[in-house]
Amino acid sequence: MPADRHLTPHSERAKGSSILLSLGVAIVVAACTAGATPGSQGTSTPSATAVASPSPSPEPTQPPFPLTLHDDEGTEVTLAAVPRRIVSLSPANTEIVWALGAGDRQAGGTDYDDFPAAAAELPDVASYTGVDVERIVALEADLVLAAGSGFNPPESIRRLRSLGIPVLVVDAAEVDAVLADIELIGRAIGEWPAALALSAALRMRIEQISAAAARSGTTPRTFYELDATNGIFGPAKDSVWAQMIELAGGVPITTDDPNVYAISLERLVAADPEIIILGDAAYGVTPEIVAARPGWGGMTAVRDGAIYPVDDVIVTRPGPRIADGLLALARAIHPDIPADLGL
Repeated sequence: MPADRHLTPHSERAKGSSILLSLGVAIVVAACTAGATPGSQGTSTPSATAVASPSPSPEPTQPPFPLTLHDDEGTEVTLAAVPRRIVSLSPANTEIVWALGAGDRQAGGTDYDDFPAAAAELPDVASYTGVDVERIVALEADLVLAAGSGFNPPESIRRLRSLGIPVLVVDAAEVDAVLADIELIGRAIGEWPAALALSAALRMRIEQISAAAARSGTTPRTFYELDATNGIFGPAKDSVWAQMIELAGGVPITTDDPNVYAISLERLVAADPEIIILGDAAYGVTPEIVAARPGWGGMTAVRDGAIYPVDDVIVTRPGPRIADGLLALARAIHPDIPADLGL
């Protein structure tokens, strides 16, 4: 099973904002010129020109509470004060909370939270099968961080809101939107400066990794296998994970529908992947198993032995380890890229 809902085979395509807040502040340099004074020979001699020194960029500050935000579904969410009892309904949101230094304020999470290790010890209020609304109420949550596209049941989100609990839904459809969601959560939990710093650092790493992949000079056709136990599943067309493969220097082989993750063997054979990446390696899938599958032997990747396992969690989880996932993809596609690139 994939690490997060954006790549579960039966999920809908993730939708989200592509707006990325800017950390930089423009510096304006003004120059003024003094008037001319008569010279000894009746000509004008310009006086010294004064140039304003650049002022340092102001440090970003957390917007004050009460605070009203709009989540990725366009819902207006008002927070009366800095949240002290945060509940996360997805492992990606949990990782963001902890990466921003607010793990001590998280009161509950999911039964598949696994990073950082301390997060796994929190009370479980959500699973792949549903959300325990009563337990969230008992935990006195003052902010719930949910995931969209049906990962968390919409009826549970509506019920929580009807009980007066603010729910912020994040749902990134592209890499920029993952970074934007980090910033959105940062604003919501009172850690916006830390979120801006984290998203800026991640963007820098992503650009470094993508540039290194581009320097390789090749863009092999790449299939990312999510699951093949009951059909074949890979990234949907135009999904954030297809974009990840592009940033990693490959040409993604996808389904023909943004809402569908199942791909037929005929389509896959016709696409002829030069690289096959096993996102399901953690579930026992090996290159040898793939090579032995009926109908797969004629693919270039199988003939060349270019079948590589990766850590699906860091690749498919839309959170603060997205650059680690991109590097793992890039090194599978372009093995010459150094392991410590961008660290």
